[in-house]
Amino acid sequence: MFSAASQGFLTSLSLIVAIGSQNAFVLRQGLAGRHIVLVCLICSVCDFVLMSAGVLGLGANLGSRPWLSWLLACGGTVFLFCYGARALRSAWKRESTLDVEAHGARAAPVSLLGAAAATLAVTLLNPHVYLDTVVMVGGIATSLSSGERVLFLVGASLASASWFFSLGLGARKLRPVFARPSAWRVLDGLIGVVMWVIGFSLAGHVVRTIPT
Repeated sequence: MFSAASQGFLTSLSLIVAIGSQNAFVLRQGLAGRHIVLVCLICSVCDFVLMSAGVLGLGANLGSRPWLSWLLACGGTVFLFCYGARALRSAWKRESTLDVEAHGARAAPVSLLGAAAATLAVTLLNPHVYLDTVVMVGGIATSLSSGERVLFLVGASLASASWFFSLGLGARKLRPVFARPSAWRVLDGLIGVVMWVIGFSLAGHVVRTIPT
């Protein structure tokens, strides 16, 4: 249904948008206009390194263990459906983790060093980051060939950079838009639909590759 690059892009984008704390920090820095390029760059580079470890390292190792690769694909399918359901539930109830955390966030760090340290902390000390980049993105990539994994990684990395820089640099312009609950409903609804579409695609792979 998707090319490897577009699947990587949509998978990564869906997972990144679903993480609340990191996005809230980037949004907070963007609204404050403090070192936002550095903040977005650190987030993007960290994601690239972690996703590379998952797609190229973990994926390559799992290629020789079909049953483990299949189990990870099963886990990825369940994860995508659960998070998709969560996003759709948020859209239905007019709630958003990102919205709540962004409005309740502390003041953005002022110094360059402080902003860099805070960005690394909110990124690398968040267990969800490892689950989504190394485990989930890497696990989903195991259903692809070696060449497709590279394209998948390119798409996933592009999604990460696009999201963080769009969120950070466009934060001030987005403030009046996301002051309306309907905007969060649309965003969460789109996240849920995309994750379910990819989930069904991965589920098809799981059914076709049951270890014998």
